[in-house]
Amino acid sequence: MSDVAAIQQLVQKQQDLKNEIAKVIIGQEEVVNQIVLSIFAGGHALLIGVPGLAKTLMVNTISQALGLDFKRIQFTPDLMPSDILGSEILDENRNFKFIKGPIFSNIILADEINRTPPKTQAALLEAMQERAVTVAGHHYKLDLPYFVLATQNPIEQEGTYPLPEAQLDRFMFAIKLEYPSFQEEIQVVKATTTDFKPQVESLFTAQEILDYQNVIRKIPVADNVIEYAVTLVSKTRPDNELAPDFVKTYIDWGAGPRASQNLILAAKTQAALNGKFSPDIEEVQSVATGILRHRIVKNYKADAEGISEEDLIKKLF
Repeated sequence: MSDVAAIQQLVQKQQDLKNEIAKVIIGQEEVVNQIVLSIFAGGHALLIGVPGLAKTLMVNTISQALGLDFKRIQFTPDLMPSDILGSEILDENRNFKFIKGPIFSNIILADEINRTPPKTQAALLEAMQERAVTVAGHHYKLDLPYFVLATQNPIEQEGTYPLPEAQLDRFMFAIKLEYPSFQEEIQVVKATTTDFKPQVESLFTAQEILDYQNVIRKIPVADNVIEYAVTLVSKTRPDNELAPDFVKTYIDWGAGPRASQNLILAAKTQAALNGKFSPDIEEVQSVATGILRHRIVKNYKADAEGISEEDLIKKLF
């Protein structure tokens, strides 16, 4: 199949994928769009929202519709690295045998990732960056495609371990989930208080997803679009000559080069999902909030004046 035909097929298949997800998930179109975007771009996503917004159900439904293996890890303060990576045990013949942990799957739901100590968070970091893990000196490759979709509860911050900046930077998107609208909540209640269980069809294979990711990476990007993305990221850095005054006033640290890479990769994916063969500046702007939100560090002045990351990012366009 030619690359052009593959992109045309992807447009139809991602629409079918969203229809399958909509059988179970009511509303939240923007959130689903960003998760689908991060999957075809080959990135990880951090879902930030209060309990009960169907974060777990959403990830479970998406993995079913994608036809991928799915594992959920509930992060707790006593979780150890071996609980997620696996460990070596002595078998009946007194030989060491490696038992794989839940990290060996295509989609990992890292539930409440900020509830576990840095030692366990770091065990996930290698898997996210290298798509491989090291246990007892042995290097194990993970099955591709591989995505970590982590959830974080913004309310309860007692007894939590905020994710280090280096780990936050590994997430392509930080996606905020809002409460459903009144009408959506009525539909949710109607759909979830009966004995009807919708069947979600698998639409892809692991190899198909890898092929689509490969096609998306081949998409050409005009120099002016790349320059726009790099300029946008440079503007978030207070010590950069391009930074506007409001950035110097309200931001302590700006986004790193990984933000520029992710902006272009996400813009390519957005263009492909819309049936375009090259991204424009509009695609970069449409993905910028989710990509920059968790990569800029506001100062106390921004907090005191109630200025959010989203407000600052929109003023950069």
